[in-house]
Amino acid sequence: MSPNPVAPEFRAALKVLPSFDGISDATLDATRKAFIAAIRDVRVRQYPDVAVTTGHVPGPSGAPPVPVVTYRPVASHPDAPALVYIHSGGIVSGTPEVDDARCRQMVSELGMVIFSVDYRLAPEAPYPAAIEDCYAVLKWVHDHAAEQGIDRQRIVIGGDSAGGGLTACLALMARDRAEVAVLFQLLIYPMLDDRTGTTVMPPPVMGEYIWTRAANHYAWNAYLGQTPGCAGVPAYAAAFRAADLSGLPPAYIGVGSLDLFLDEDLDYARRLMAAGVPTEVCVIPGAYHVFDVFIPDAPLSRTFTQSYFAALKRAIARD
Repeated sequence: MSPNPVAPEFRAALKVLPSFDGISDATLDATRKAFIAAIRDVRVRQYPDVAVTTGHVPGPSGAPPVPVVTYRPVASHPDAPALVYIHSGGIVSGTPEVDDARCRQMVSELGMVIFSVDYRLAPEAPYPAAIEDCYAVLKWVHDHAAEQGIDRQRIVIGGDSAGGGLTACLALMARDRAEVAVLFQLLIYPMLDDRTGTTVMPPPVMGEYIWTRAANHYAWNAYLGQTPGCAGVPAYAAAFRAADLSGLPPAYIGVGSLDLFLDEDLDYARRLMAAGVPTEVCVIPGAYHVFDVFIPDAPLSRTFTQSYFAALKRAIARD
């Protein structure tokens, strides 16, 4: 019998964590509700030094306004760094609520202002709805920096899972449109390549838990409106498809060794470095997808959090 590859501190949680493996058009609504319910069950530390407000910013041309949850220090200071954050959920589920704890902690410990994007979801709103919503928020934050009390020169972007993939696409879009200078991109176990689990098969041990090959295929099909892995998928939909990664902002990529996205994340990191983009990589042994969200107090989860917090802190530090 082969040894259990899951780190001991993450094993017990597998008995109660939700899985996206059976997601389909028929089960989508129930899956969305189960995901949110599971997040709400996680114990969340209170951060009285963080103020949270909700609002909207103008959407992309012809689209509705984009809901945004804003987190800022109660004792805010002018010219604070800003983070446009993009939530997880496979682009087919989730809201800013799923990353509420992460955002509160970042604001409390790093003193930044976070704008968390409630982008439109697939399949109701397929590509390019989500990425255009994210860009609309990024552009609004940049254009309204003074009234928001943030430093236009210290705008970073970040997200986890599908939000990490959208962040990578947003970095490409910002580079190409040349309207906003992005300082740094935080990619937490990002969903980068539509081919994973369809035409590219990672080893069986990767993607066995939480986010599986079947879930990945469903989500990409819903977002792209076509079979994932086919020719012609644009880089603004799946960042791994980009031919040119030069000129992108420095990056952090973190992922678990059992995550379905491990190979694509490491390959993307290597391509970024080959293109001259400063890139930091962190791999947590024995960790499956979104391990740190559901077991935040595990020692390895704390190590992971400290790793990307340190990367963010370096990125936003004044020279």
